[in-house]
Amino acid sequence: MKVQKIYSKNAAYQKFEVLKTNRRKRYRYKEFFVEGVRNINEAIRNNWQISSFLYTKERPLSSWAKNVLETVPTDINYQLTADLMGDLSDKEDTSELLAIVKMREDSFSQFKFSDQPLVALLDRPSNRGNLGTIIRSCDGFGIDGLIITGHAVDLYDPEVIVSSMGSFFSVPVIRLTCNNQLLEFIADMKGKYPGFKVVGSTSHSQNSIHHCDLTAPLLLMIGNETDGLNRTFRELCDELVTIPMAESSSASSFNVGCAATVMFYEAIRQRTRFSEDF
Repeated sequence: MKVQKIYSKNAAYQKFEVLKTNRRKRYRYKEFFVEGVRNINEAIRNNWQISSFLYTKERPLSSWAKNVLETVPTDINYQLTADLMGDLSDKEDTSELLAIVKMREDSFSQFKFSDQPLVALLDRPSNRGNLGTIIRSCDGFGIDGLIITGHAVDLYDPEVIVSSMGSFFSVPVIRLTCNNQLLEFIADMKGKYPGFKVVGSTSHSQNSIHHCDLTAPLLLMIGNETDGLNRTFRELCDELVTIPMAESSSASSFNVGCAATVMFYEAIRQRTRFSEDF
C-alpha cells in the first residue's frame, strides 16, 4: 500500500483539517473524517470504502492498528508526526488511527426492507448530537432506514458520527433534497406493501401513540426540535400522534432524540407483542 509521509501542515494535512470542519469541502471531496476504534471497526465491518488511514510511527501501534493497516484496502495511507496526529485528534489520548472514508450515494437502494418495513424520517434536524442519538436508536431497534429532509445539520459532521457510537455505519441514512422524492417514495411503498401508512409526531394531538396501531408497514415522521413537522409533512400523515406525559409535568414536550426513541420502542413493542393491547 502506498504511504505518504507528512512532516508539516502541508496541503495534504490541510485537507484532513477541512474534512473535519468544513461541510462544503466534505461534499466537494465526497469524503469525511472518522475517529475512534468502534467507528473505524464498524465502517470496516459494514463495507464502507476507506480512502486513507492516518497514523504515526513515533509511538508503538497496537496489534489492532497493525492488522487494520495490513488488511484493509485504501487508496493511500499517511504517516504523520505525533504532533500532527495530536492536532487532528479530538481525544485526550491521541488516537493511533484516524480514517478518511468515502461518502455513500443518497439512494433508497441502500434500504433493505424487512417483511414489515419500519422506516423513520427526521425533518430538518438542527442538533448534531440529537441526529447521532437517533441514528443509534434506529440501529438499536432495527429500523430499516432513516430519511433526513430539508436544511439540516450535516450527516457527515464528526460530532454526528461520534454521538452515534458506531451505529452511523450500520444504519442506512439518506438525505432528500426535495419533497417530490418523498412523495414518490411513499407512493412506491404503498404500492408494494398493502396497508403501508405514515404516522407523524406532534405535541398537539390528543391521539396517544399507545392507541395507534404501529404493526403495519410504517413510516414514522419525527419533527424538527423547535418547529415540529412542517405543514406539508403533517398533511401526508395518515395519523398524528403524541407521547403522553405526566399531568404534573412542567415539560411541554420531549427532546427529539428521546421522542424518536420512544416512538421506535412503541412500534417494536407492538410488533413483538410484548403487550396484550394489540
